[in-house]
Amino acid sequence: MLVSVGNSVMKIKHLIVGMLETNCYLLISNNEFGIIDPGDEAEKILEEIRKIKAEPKYIINTHYHSDHISANEKIKEETGAQILIHEAEKDFINFEADKFLKDGDKIRIGESVLKVLHTPGHTKGSICLLGEKFIFTGDTLFKDGYGRTDLSGCSQKDLKESLKRLSKLLKPGMRVYPGHGEIFKLKNQKKVGKVNN
Repeated sequence: MLVSVGNSVMKIKHLIVGMLETNCYLLISNNEFGIIDPGDEAEKILEEIRKIKAEPKYIINTHYHSDHISANEKIKEETGAQILIHEAEKDFINFEADKFLKDGDKIRIGESVLKVLHTPGHTKGSICLLGEKFIFTGDTLFKDGYGRTDLSGCSQKDLKESLKRLSKLLKPGMRVYPGHGEIFKLKNQKKVGKVNN
């Protein structure tokens, strides 16, 4: 899948990994690439990585749950890519992060830039990654729902606020790449902010 980013093009490769069918994404721009949420099946991901003629930059976790991070260390070991995760996940992770992210940070891969949006609710440090006309939402937003808030560190109140924030930033026609389920184009951003109390 190709996504236009200004004058350049980002290629997005979509893999489904693990028992919980987590969406893992490989982002390739110019001569660099990054990996979002390598949740499991490290060899499957590495097989795709070996086909890429570009320099590995980052492993980006949208949150700390095991179905989004389990292949982190194996992929780092093989590629040397830096592991990035939000600073609010610091107390929950059992691996060494190379950098802790905060809201507003910008992650550059080749000619493409992803803006970090802190969207707590599903976890304290959940993030979305906003590009030009597309967004990676982790478990904050799915095509037909939202991440669960009945686990440790979750907050229904925070998720509601995060979705309200997204509803103001996202525009109809934007492509949404969630942590699970179908990739979709946003039809009505007003529906994004609606979540049960």
